[in-house]
Amino acid sequence: VVGAAVGIIRDNRIVHLKGYGLADRGGKIPVDTDSMFRWASISKPLTALRALQLWEEGKLDLDADVRTYVPEFPDKGVKITLRQLLGHQGGIVHYQNGPVIRAAAEYDVEHPFESVVLALDTFRESPLVNPPGEKYSYSTHGYILASAVVERAGKCPFADQVDRGIAQLLGMKTVQPDYQWLDIPNRASGYRKVGPLFVPSRNRDVSWKLGGGGYISSIDDLARLARGLLRGNLVSKETEAMMWTPQKTTSGKVTRYGLGFSIDGEGDDLRVSHGGSQEKVKTWMGFFPNRRTGVVLM
Repeated sequence: VVGAAVGIIRDNRIVHLKGYGLADRGGKIPVDTDSMFRWASISKPLTALRALQLWEEGKLDLDADVRTYVPEFPDKGVKITLRQLLGHQGGIVHYQNGPVIRAAAEYDVEHPFESVVLALDTFRESPLVNPPGEKYSYSTHGYILASAVVERAGKCPFADQVDRGIAQLLGMKTVQPDYQWLDIPNRASGYRKVGPLFVPSRNRDVSWKLGGGGYISSIDDLARLARGLLRGNLVSKETEAMMWTPQKTTSGKVTRYGLGFSIDGEGDDLRVSHGGSQEKVKTWMGFFPNRRTGVVLM
């Protein structure tokens, strides 16, 4: 590992934030609490949380056909619901479990996938990998579709909803879309290992998958999200219980994923978590709600 940042929460308080190693080997720049790391798939809980806030407000039906909100998504001959998407049961293709077919489209804007609805073009023509609800099948593309539903239901750009509904409530000051065309200070460089060598990772654009893996922040803000969840600052206790209950398939098989979170154990041993991995980064957030403790790692 070239560099890492760690946060620890105990008794619902952030008690430790520290950087280790290097954010940039060439410039000998150390990792510190200002270093900006990609969230990768920990972006998915942001999408789920905002969706559930809208559901609490009566602005979104978790069990309606997603095409009610996003008619641009093609009719696949079956009903797909937001509840299924949030639990990875929508049958939407991931990266390598089926053909990913991009729509042929031309755009009159420089960065079209800043729009989460236009980002559907990156996969919307792909066939389903299984009937919705039949099984758990992890899908970043499914969360792109979920983010488009959130945008339409909330009648406001997805990123603005995450900012107002989550970031501002928790005092998160650095979390933002990782748009490659913006100069975001303190970005960690990111490396991969080739034989015995560490080489810089490619700086691939992740703007097209904002709701599934496109956010970036310092370790402080990821810790603030975990603390906010432990304190119950974002949704009601009833919604929290639903969010942290493993979902079932249509056949009754229990998965290990709730609505936006991986779920393990029960009672005092209930662990809620989510990991992420993409070029430049690996991340993890895990906490024990009934022990009021957790860890975040970038």
